[in-house]
Amino acid sequence: MISYQTADPGAPLERVESATPAPQGTEVLVRMVACGVCHSDIHLHDGEFNLGNDKTLDVGRPGLVLGHEIFGEVVAIGPDAKDVSVGDRRVVYPWIGCGECASCRRGEEHLCTPGRGLGTVTQGGFADHVMVPHSRYLFDKGDVDDSLASTYACSGLTAYSALKKVGELTSGDEVVLIGAGGVGSMALQIALAQGLSPIVVDVDESKLALAKELGAKAVYNASDRASVKAIKQQSEGGAFAVIDFVGSEASTGFGLGCLRKGGKLIIVGLYGGALNMPLPFIPMSARIIQGTYVGSLAEMGELMELVRAGKIAPIRIEERPLEQVSQALADLKSGNVTGRVVLKAS
Repeated sequence: MISYQTADPGAPLERVESATPAPQGTEVLVRMVACGVCHSDIHLHDGEFNLGNDKTLDVGRPGLVLGHEIFGEVVAIGPDAKDVSVGDRRVVYPWIGCGECASCRRGEEHLCTPGRGLGTVTQGGFADHVMVPHSRYLFDKGDVDDSLASTYACSGLTAYSALKKVGELTSGDEVVLIGAGGVGSMALQIALAQGLSPIVVDVDESKLALAKELGAKAVYNASDRASVKAIKQQSEGGAFAVIDFVGSEASTGFGLGCLRKGGKLIIVGLYGGALNMPLPFIPMSARIIQGTYVGSLAEMGELMELVRAGKIAPIRIEERPLEQVSQALADLKSGNVTGRVVLKAS
């Protein structure tokens, strides 16, 4: 099999030829058809997360096959595998846990540490084959395009889980989405499918124009100092919830500025930095600051039901061959991507 593996931090991925593994027990071998390129791949490729205040978190590891947004075809199954057949074409849920810890027992495998996540801990989708430990991690995509289907394993799931954390809305409650890239665009489409028309914020006018075209209630450029005031005026004193798909010091600051008293800031993005604010302001404003990390296996099932029912409109997809993976990472890092880049196997 051919895989593209990490070497030195930030260096081009190395093309590696190795024997194609044979599935054992409940394992399922999947031939990669399409694999999305995510911002998380950038951090793992660079080898660190920015923690702010001149601190970093080292996550570099040579020899890792990145890629966790995987759609593929089953080509072999282990002797104990059930409910799966060779030839099945499936979206792969990559956020796999140990199966034994408290998080896993609660059905929250995605919160298992360190877990066995495909493309983050174990070998992932920047390869022509991927080994999946069990058939329960495979989901039927219905009639959607193969490349689009791959993005639901992270981009779609992350957006869906974040939106669920907003909770019930009443008249006058506004939701703001910060970041109109791949995940933010997916969140907008899922929100629209659920009857919610959110406000969208970004610094890229082309992305804002697309968000408005797709159905955003309003769009604002975060680089305009008047945007926070305008959002507060539009939302009767502030938004009920802000979902930050960027996760930078600037974006979280903007998000907090948009909230009303008792509002909720949900941080998704991993751009990096530190959140510094006076502690008395937290109880005085009664605001909730919550993190969210991808989504559970159950939420993946809920999302894919919506996908198969045709209720979620597609996001913009740019297809590239797998051998261009290093350039795809570089382009995503530099901000030269609208929507989602998806790698296709030869």
